[in-house]
Amino acid sequence: MNFRIIRNDILKSKAISFTTMVFVAVSAMLVSLAAILVVNLSGAIDTLMTQAKTPHFMQMHSGEIDTARLTSFAEQHTNVEEFQVVEFLGIDGAQIMLGDQSLANSVQDNGLSVQSEKFDYLLDLNGHIIHVSDGEIYVPVSYRKNNATEVGDRAVISGKEFIVAGFLRDSTMNSTLSASKRFLVSSNDYADMKNLGSMEYLIEFRLKDFSAIGAFETAYATAGLEANGPTVTYTLFKLMNAISDGMMIAVILFVSVLVVTIAFMCIRFTLLAKIEDDYREIGVMKAIGLRLSDIKKIYLSKYITIAATGSIFGYILSLVFQGRLLENIRLYMGESENASFAYFFGIIGILLVFLAIILYVNFILRSFRKISTAEAIRFGTSQEKSASAKYFSLSRNRLFNTNTFLGAQDVLVRKKLYATSLMVLVLSTFIIIVPQNLSNTISSNSFISYMGIGNYDMRMDIQQTDNISEKADYILKTMNSDSSVSKAAVFTTKTFKAKTEEGTEENIKIELGDHSIFPINYSEGRAPTEENEIALSTLNADELSKKVGDVITLVMEGKEKNLSVSGIYSDITNGGKTAKAVFNDHTADVMWSIISVEFSDKSIVEGKVTQYANLFNFAKVSAINEFVSQTFGSTINSVEKASTASVAVALIITVLVTLLFMKMLVVKDRHSIAVMKSFGFTNADIRVQYISRSIIVLIVGIVVGTLLANTLGEVLAGAMISLFGASSFTFVVNPLSVYLLSPLLMVCAVLIATIIGTSNAGKIKISEHIKE
Repeated sequence: MNFRIIRNDILKSKAISFTTMVFVAVSAMLVSLAAILVVNLSGAIDTLMTQAKTPHFMQMHSGEIDTARLTSFAEQHTNVEEFQVVEFLGIDGAQIMLGDQSLANSVQDNGLSVQSEKFDYLLDLNGHIIHVSDGEIYVPVSYRKNNATEVGDRAVISGKEFIVAGFLRDSTMNSTLSASKRFLVSSNDYADMKNLGSMEYLIEFRLKDFSAIGAFETAYATAGLEANGPTVTYTLFKLMNAISDGMMIAVILFVSVLVVTIAFMCIRFTLLAKIEDDYREIGVMKAIGLRLSDIKKIYLSKYITIAATGSIFGYILSLVFQGRLLENIRLYMGESENASFAYFFGIIGILLVFLAIILYVNFILRSFRKISTAEAIRFGTSQEKSASAKYFSLSRNRLFNTNTFLGAQDVLVRKKLYATSLMVLVLSTFIIIVPQNLSNTISSNSFISYMGIGNYDMRMDIQQTDNISEKADYILKTMNSDSSVSKAAVFTTKTFKAKTEEGTEENIKIELGDHSIFPINYSEGRAPTEENEIALSTLNADELSKKVGDVITLVMEGKEKNLSVSGIYSDITNGGKTAKAVFNDHTADVMWSIISVEFSDKSIVEGKVTQYANLFNFAKVSAINEFVSQTFGSTINSVEKASTASVAVALIITVLVTLLFMKMLVVKDRHSIAVMKSFGFTNADIRVQYISRSIIVLIVGIVVGTLLANTLGEVLAGAMISLFGASSFTFVVNPLSVYLLSPLLMVCAVLIATIIGTSNAGKIKISEHIKE
């Protein structure tokens, strides 16, 4: 009996039933996708880092190294499980040819390594430890991603030929955010080339108890061991591996929450429309003595069927789309050992959506208690108490034509009715704009302000070489003699020891130079201008528990130097832990130097990059745009993919919601439409009135949604970006897209849906719906 009622009811209202099912399916798909991606990403990272035995602590070092002293430290420290020093032979990108493609323009520090002995293994694409033969080379997987080479290609490194035998996954340097990339060669080939590059060392430790990593870092710094390079821990390796796909998943999660919210509103639309359509039948059922629970059961059974079907389709769709979204994760990190759990959590997500829908439908059906039996049988529709609009009457109208005015008046009179539609349009606008703004921001030139560097055109990095200071001075003199250069500056990074509040010491990297030449944005305070001032990156300030005005103590050759914190800034490079100062120092070794250059004519930047790359073969020369693109390319692509999907989802939602709402209004306004027809209004007049209502609500929705996207959306996106070291996040808005194209797409969607949704208004007969 119930089955036949449900089947007939669904067949009778195929459009509304199908639309509701689509909303449930989209909501379920996004929730399931988010769950599957989160489990797969976390599982794949864990699997990769377990298979590779990623070091818990890595200290990169350039210069002389005392292996015996490091070994002694490792043996004496009770928390050290394993220790090794891995050599990294830095090779100039111009000396690397992969097939026909040169890496001269690569911003990465490319180098050769042999397979590690104890841990930090380089893996093939099947997750196995690579054993490379003489004459072969394994290339970082990122060069497969950008189609730089293929298996079987010829590779030439500093004049020596290799055959590309495959691609490798490097748990420490996979991410484009990592400044270095390791190529794997055999021990014999490495020995032959050892004098053709600059040596850097990876000092690596595995600990028995990783929770004590803080104490270990302090012990390493206190021992005064080699530290002329970045320091990276297991947690940061994990974060760097997760950032690109993690941001995409964060966008999907964000959109899924909003879509589920919209789905509930749409279910309310459809259910209220159905109740309105069945108003007289409900009154009859109550009149003949059917219990409310029995009437509710009929409607609830229908929505259980729709929700179950939609949830199943949503889960199937999530399995269809997961492959493309998992491509990047599988390429860089391989399959997750938790893949089966991912499907389980996807099902859990689907069940939560299903149960939430049923509970919500049950809540809405409580409105049956308020239905008057006599009113329902007599009028066949609910009788609203209309608010007056005495200050917005037709007789006083001088601005609009009659139909437009009546449409606007109806919106003002029945504000509560249109509020739900307005909220959906606000959320749809939010879904369209926020991912677009986030994508536009991280791909914009101004995003360099979150990398702790100023706004300039070209940078020259000098590292992994001797006499860095002299070479930097030589480059600066050359820049100052170039008439096309408007300004240039040298920034030198050195490692110092800073005292913590507990009295221990830890390493801190400080960039020295005149920071007023290429200023950056500070979330708090300002740049250092005096020798007793220092600016800290957000993560460094948090770790050291410092704020503007606090004092930080450096230990230099046994002497203490107090510096006042002048400002705090964003930085997502070098692990997000950097500092800036202007004092002179001749005690600490130079880690690296950067020469920043601005040209008076921006069109010559590319030519100048090529010119100076050939002139200064000891420096890595790159245009700042290319530097950002190569460093964040993977992240930008992931967010762009999520942004495009968000626009498509939002437009589909807008069409379906408007269609449902218009159908509900037509059912609800049958009496009013019949009255207007009796007064001589044509079907075209009535359609114009409904279009006016839709456009008015849409305009308000777009305005409110845009304001929220640029305020609340910016805060939410900033909270996500701040996890990676960026603070004071500000959207870079593309006005053409946000203020023109997106609203036009929504207007077109709403117009089409309104025309289709009100098509039945012309079929309403005066004789059937005008009653006393």
